[in-house]
Amino acid sequence: MATLDTRVFFFSLCLILSKQATSQLDELWLVGDDDDDPLRALQTRHARREEKCDYSVGKWSYDETYPLYDSNCPYLSSALSCQRNGRPDSYYQKWRWVPKSCSLSRFDALKFLGKMRQKRIMLVGDSIMRNQWESLVCLVQSVLPTHRKKLTYNGPTMSFHSLDFETSIEFCWAPLLVELKKGNDHERVLHLDSIEDNARYWRGVDVLVFDSAHWWTHSQKRSSWDYYKDGNKLVKAMNPMVAYERGLTTWAEWVEVNLDPSKTKVIFRTSSPSRESGQKCYNQKHPLPSSSEPHVPQQSRVLKKVLMKMKYRVYLHDITTMSAYRRDGHPSVFKRAMGEEEKHHRFAGPLPDCSHWCLPGVPDIWNEMLSSIILTKAA
Repeated sequence: MATLDTRVFFFSLCLILSKQATSQLDELWLVGDDDDDPLRALQTRHARREEKCDYSVGKWSYDETYPLYDSNCPYLSSALSCQRNGRPDSYYQKWRWVPKSCSLSRFDALKFLGKMRQKRIMLVGDSIMRNQWESLVCLVQSVLPTHRKKLTYNGPTMSFHSLDFETSIEFCWAPLLVELKKGNDHERVLHLDSIEDNARYWRGVDVLVFDSAHWWTHSQKRSSWDYYKDGNKLVKAMNPMVAYERGLTTWAEWVEVNLDPSKTKVIFRTSSPSRESGQKCYNQKHPLPSSSEPHVPQQSRVLKKVLMKMKYRVYLHDITTMSAYRRDGHPSVFKRAMGEEEKHHRFAGPLPDCSHWCLPGVPDIWNEMLSSIILTKAA
């Protein structure tokens, strides 16, 4: 017969094991039900805890196995199809990003679609976010049968649908996030405290990826508005970074009030570098060396300031520095098809585009990062 001390020992041991099992069940619950293998799910959860990678710090490495899709992708805008427009070199397509402290997985279309099964991802922002959306669509569309994919349009949004995965990859045009409206006298008014006209399209989305920076710093001649409005105040001029912070604060307040962090992942992508002078990207064929300390734009500082104040967890997807090294990746004069005469006399052709990106190209790497964030991080 077991002694009293022995029975107490075994009871205590069972209690400890029970607590450990409960703890593991809690871990599994946090993973969600998207993995049929409990052990793999638990390992994934531990891997996520250990994931500390800063994808923004690293270097560009030439890789002959790139690009990840053909330049004849049917979803590419003509302005981004540099090869079709006659760009003679293709080196810009063959660079992958190597983070300093970890590895960045090659984009896996089936893995991405599997993770996003029966879900929606929406990229919200300006034409450079549209640039990234086209890249993401081209990265996934080649693994889907022609009759099992389609495009739909709704107001400022356009959506690519995978019918078999029940996944939609969407773009929403909202370059300022807040509302830009016509006033009574047809003047254009930027409402720094109003967002719902745009935000109503963001509801019900599983992964939201935002950007907003370039339009806020347009010069007076290129500005898209005549007045700023904040509350009852209507002003003609305002420091652009003060206005930007106020607009971002309106966005942050909307996110915190209207979104559920257990249902919607929110990612904010930093600004793509803008090279105002076309000569800074014309005829460039190689990345800049990554040894020098890059300039951090004011918009990035303001964005980080706003995000730091939020209770809602927003993942900051920093692509500014890595992209600043890639002056070779812009369309330049190949934003449209050119005749032989124009190719050899650059000033006779169109003004160079040093803001957007050729595809395939740099935004594909942004999307490799985005995929890794979605797959491995609780964004």
